[in-house]
Amino acid sequence: MKQYLELCQRIVDEGVWVTNERTGKRCLTVIDASLNYDVANNQFPLVTTRKSFYKAAIAELLGYLRGYDNASQFRAIGCNTWNANANQTAAWLANPNRKGEDDMGRVYGVQGRSWAKPDGGSVDQLKKLVDNLTNGIDDRGEILSFYNPGEFHLGCLRPCMHTHTFSLLGDDLYLTSYQRSCDVPLGLNFNQVQVFTLLALIAQITGKKPKMAYHRLVNCHIYEDQLPMLRDVQLKREPFPSPQLHINPKIKTLKDIETWVTVDDFSVTGYQHHDPIKYPFSE
Repeated sequence: MKQYLELCQRIVDEGVWVTNERTGKRCLTVIDASLNYDVANNQFPLVTTRKSFYKAAIAELLGYLRGYDNASQFRAIGCNTWNANANQTAAWLANPNRKGEDDMGRVYGVQGRSWAKPDGGSVDQLKKLVDNLTNGIDDRGEILSFYNPGEFHLGCLRPCMHTHTFSLLGDDLYLTSYQRSCDVPLGLNFNQVQVFTLLALIAQITGKKPKMAYHRLVNCHIYEDQLPMLRDVQLKREPFPSPQLHINPKIKTLKDIETWVTVDDFSVTGYQHHDPIKYPFSE
């Protein structure tokens, strides 16, 4: 929690005003930040200076791991974050590659589970790394990447958190996740939950010990219409201790994740928090 608040304060104090071309809004921006999560000791990075909701973030992560390409699939598992991108983005609605209502195209998990090869085949990045880690193999390329510039025109949105690299030292499993763009007041906690949960979950199904998750951020920003609430409300609140995440121990394989796992297989204990803050979302 401390490092999250320190990043928020750093942007308030040192940020440079930049006008975002996509949203047309000004935002205070800094470049480069690093957040570290102690998964080994289960210090779940759920923000406590406002009420934060973790289940939608985990639902979205499950959809990525399953390779979903349709907003209706995400809605069915408890995540509504793709409705607007799939159905309200003007450029995507006019894109001849869009297959119809709720279609997201080749984004995020589609790339992770079915990266197209020039010969017409595909690469399942997630299965490869799960198989390797289960067998104690780290070839220094245990990477899950969603960032495929050659297929940006086939999807509704470029990925923000785009690459996850797993590293194995003996039976200890580490994760380094890279994010090109981050809406700090609204989106960052969503991303923190996903990075932490991804390491914990992959460690569980590969039989390894989760250690540290390293979250690397490039463009970190606060939109102008978010600034007063962050600076004058959230940053004046005292944080509570970190809660803990619990994952159903019956989840043992990648097939389990693909078939029957739901957000109800994840729970949090010890979550003390301040009142919610409704930050504006910039589409």
